[in-house]
Amino acid sequence: MGCFCSTSQKNKASGYEEPTVLATETPCEYHDPSLNVTVNEVEALHELYKKLSNSIVEDGLIHREEFQLALFRNKNKRNLFADRIFDLFDLKRNGVIDFGEFVRSLGVFHPNAPLEDKITFAFRLYDLRQTGFIEREELKEMVLALLHESDLELSDDMIESIVDKTFSDADINGDGKIDQDEWKAFVSKHPSLIKNMTLPYLKDITLAFPSFIVNTETEDSEM
Repeated sequence: MGCFCSTSQKNKASGYEEPTVLATETPCEYHDPSLNVTVNEVEALHELYKKLSNSIVEDGLIHREEFQLALFRNKNKRNLFADRIFDLFDLKRNGVIDFGEFVRSLGVFHPNAPLEDKITFAFRLYDLRQTGFIEREELKEMVLALLHESDLELSDDMIESIVDKTFSDADINGDGKIDQDEWKAFVSKHPSLIKNMTLPYLKDITLAFPSFIVNTETEDSEM
């Protein structure tokens, strides 16, 4: 597969960067270049990006509604989980995701991405108010969002019990909030918490993006 250097400008997505450049920088945290996303993967992601970024608004940018549609097949079904992922992908904080942001952010879901990067991303996902800590109410909000998306119906008492037990186990020093070290220790005991942070089919990019995040069947033993 050739690179996109020969692609006409009109077919290039907004925020387009050469695959050879993105492949060497994604994920930029990697210390081993052999673990980077490949040029072919970036090229395949470009094709996927073009479909997503023109699904509702044909401007070559992924809007929140398009992201929502890609994840849940419903542009009107707002979900806290999807909103948080969108916000973390939107590196420029301008309300849309361009191609460079898409590839760099998706890199953390790559099977070769360091586990520590996945844990950090998951922490930021739960840190709704961006305080550097996960508070009980934030944990509850995410639990409710994930239960709603899974179509699981639990009683209020059961939900409170789950949140209390989870928070109590994670808040090691008992100060009423979970810091990054406590989160890392908690996830090491319960790796299923971030199993969706690995997309085992990223190398077979012909599968749809929603399947990567929502329906991945990575086993805990693979983390």
